[in-house]
Amino acid sequence: METEELLSKIYDLVIAYGLKVVWAIVTLVVGIIAIRLFKNLLVNILKKREVENAIIPFIVGLSATVLKILLGVSVLTMLGVEMTSFVAVLGAMGLGIGMALSGTLQNFAGGLMLILYKPFKHGDFIEMADYSGTVKRIQLFNTILNTPDNKTVFVPNSKASNSTLVNYTTEPKRRVDLVLGVSYESSIKQAREILLEVIEASPLIDKDPAPYIGVDHLGENAVNIVLRVWCNSGDFLTVKHETLERIKEAFEMAQVKIAKPQRDVHIYKHETS
Repeated sequence: METEELLSKIYDLVIAYGLKVVWAIVTLVVGIIAIRLFKNLLVNILKKREVENAIIPFIVGLSATVLKILLGVSVLTMLGVEMTSFVAVLGAMGLGIGMALSGTLQNFAGGLMLILYKPFKHGDFIEMADYSGTVKRIQLFNTILNTPDNKTVFVPNSKASNSTLVNYTTEPKRRVDLVLGVSYESSIKQAREILLEVIEASPLIDKDPAPYIGVDHLGENAVNIVLRVWCNSGDFLTVKHETLERIKEAFEMAQVKIAKPQRDVHIYKHETS
């Protein structure tokens, strides 16, 4: 009789929990396979978006860990394990850790935004957070810039994603704007002809669109002439510096005076009786 009761109880347990165990095992196996497929898919997506190779394993590993935790909680719930207290403890721990690492998490979130939306890439010359330089590396928590004077700057990604950013490399062409102060005694027509000769002689300046030359302002000491020319973005500084140098030399040869600040002082002598 006792044996029959024991077998009956075992049978009832198998009927009650056997199906749950089977479904839990199936869910676990399918979940593990799905996570593996997701990891491979995520790697391919990140590589297509040209994400830094050093960041890819971290993103993939973090995503897989989160999915495995969710899978484990789902399987235990299917087996009838009460997960309310466990989830509450995890939530409290996550809240405490989040508050302690708020700044780091902001940088992490900013890094993900930069990786996903890619406002700049490795090798771009950008200006952000009061710094300008070439992007050397994009990491999850900071972006590394190399300044023109060869300094390495670590910019937190929270600032990089929330502040105004200027990318000087995105467009293939840039406009060089120069303002030249010519004295009132010099001829504007002659100055214009000299500027056109300097532009024509430079192989780095684009002739289309055509350069613009015009009087910008009649200043206190000078007639300000604005010169606007286009060039390749990588030649911007070279064109600016070389053009200024050649204009200075051409003005000197043609005796076109570059204005200097000046004051006229009048001295009056009062006779005393």
